[in-house]
Amino acid sequence: MTRSTRQRERETATEQEESEEGVRECPECGSDNLVKSSDRAELVCNDCGLVVEEEQIDPGPEWRAFNHQERQEKSRVGAPTTQTMHDKGLTTTIDWKDKDAYGRSISSKKRSQMHRLRKWQERIRTKDAGERNLQFALSEIDRMASALGVPRSVREVASVIYRRALKEDLIRGRSIEGVATSALYAACRKEGIPRSLEEISEVSRVERKEIGRTYRYISQELGLEMKPVDPKKYVPRFCSELELSEEVQAKANEIIETTAEKGLLSGKSPTGYAAAAIYAASLLCNEKKTQREVADVAQVTEVTIRNRYQEQIEAMGIHS
Repeated sequence: MTRSTRQRERETATEQEESEEGVRECPECGSDNLVKSSDRAELVCNDCGLVVEEEQIDPGPEWRAFNHQERQEKSRVGAPTTQTMHDKGLTTTIDWKDKDAYGRSISSKKRSQMHRLRKWQERIRTKDAGERNLQFALSEIDRMASALGVPRSVREVASVIYRRALKEDLIRGRSIEGVATSALYAACRKEGIPRSLEEISEVSRVERKEIGRTYRYISQELGLEMKPVDPKKYVPRFCSELELSEEVQAKANEIIETTAEKGLLSGKSPTGYAAAAIYAASLLCNEKKTQREVADVAQVTEVTIRNRYQEQIEAMGIHS
């Protein structure tokens, strides 16, 4: 390539850059000291202060990086990584649909070839017993979380807790399902979307007693600082299932707050306490529900509701 050819190419590239970047100098004072203000989407002259361009479109990513390492960590192609998959979603997945890129069905020869590729892809995704263990546990967490209707953030936290338990070798001597269920229960409490042990055990393949025992063990070993569950967190869900009004919900929260200040909540089941408050609030707001209806929704016994209800109305100074 001759010198003149290279020079022409450089000039062309410079012209393209100038056209892409837009204004190169200030029309007011002729200065080329122009500064981009990303927070205001403006191009400002640093000498005279003239706003040369405004409402600029930012073509960059939505995240910020302050050094090269952060930029490398945050740069991405394809879907973001997730803790809910054993390989964090980084491996290739071969679609189960036997169609080409245009949506047309592929030939029988190609179908058999794709079937073999899928089979081997599934086999090589897990390299050892540890990864197979993790794959099964995370699929269990995903299944149970879907059945409970909890958001994706809870699944991510549960997956992180399970990974920590696996790293600390807390799985040894315990069932994978038991530790996975306990991790999900802990994640629900940590994210402020509590589910009772009864609800968790209904969607799990292990018994309630084992879930409770394993949960206490992993929370102690991993140092998970769990605060007692606030009964008020159960009130909106229970009221929604019972089709009660906002007035009943507000009254139930008021009963819980007033009686908890007097020390009645100490040592009591939060679900039973919330159920009793909802029952009392429904009577006070003339939207009566039977103890059986409330007990079925909260998954507690009618005896529990009666006992908590009596304590709460006495503390409120209400005579039944």
